[in-house]
Amino acid sequence: MTFRMGALAAMLAVAGLTAGCQTMDVGGMVGAGSKAIQAFNLSDQEVVALSDQSCQQMDAENKVASANSKYNKRLQRVVKPLTKQLNGQTPNFKVYQTQEVNAWAMANGCIRVYAGLMDKMSDDELRGVIGHEMGHVELGHSKKAMQTAYGLSAARDAAAATGNGLVTQLNSSQLGELSEAFLNAQFSQSQESDADDYSFELLTERKLKTQGLVSAFEKLAALDGGESSAMSSHPGSKERAQRMQQRIDAAK
Repeated sequence: MTFRMGALAAMLAVAGLTAGCQTMDVGGMVGAGSKAIQAFNLSDQEVVALSDQSCQQMDAENKVASANSKYNKRLQRVVKPLTKQLNGQTPNFKVYQTQEVNAWAMANGCIRVYAGLMDKMSDDELRGVIGHEMGHVELGHSKKAMQTAYGLSAARDAAAATGNGLVTQLNSSQLGELSEAFLNAQFSQSQESDADDYSFELLTERKLKTQGLVSAFEKLAALDGGESSAMSSHPGSKERAQRMQQRIDAAK
């Protein structure tokens, strides 16, 4: 099993290990490595179950736009031509009414878009970003992110304490930690590029405009530190915009 460097470093930190230590706790390292391997061996069913619980917790902790709100009506209209099964999961789209600029997707098809992002994006740009998030689910990136989050959270230890491979129902504290670890997980540059390509190809297949992918990334690149969030921290937004433009030009 191959770990992203950031995830492995974080797992070792949980075991109390740092690169600068003079004396290393070999037993602790082995323990941390074992738990990490266990987390990355979670089955698809277990990852979906964790995602179900985590998404429910996130929905409970955030203000979800009502079915009749302008944000939800716009989102459902925007995603209608994109909707498809993602790794056997039916996507579920909702809006969080917060001015944070963000969007994310879990392996169970839970896709959440923040009002702050919607305010800054045109419909075409929004489709580009949502297509990108759908790509993370379809390509298995969201599964890996949840596996990483599980390996770093108290949920893993709670499961071990019960003797079960997966806790049937985690408590609020465990779910909060799991959700935070998931949202803080960073995708690799390769994963980001693959999700960009997925969005481009989905938009092309559905005969939708692809130029929004370029302008969406340009807007994210322009956000300053006081306004940006997880969405704008994705690596190389400006370079990714240029790459999408190259794909559009090549398709002409």
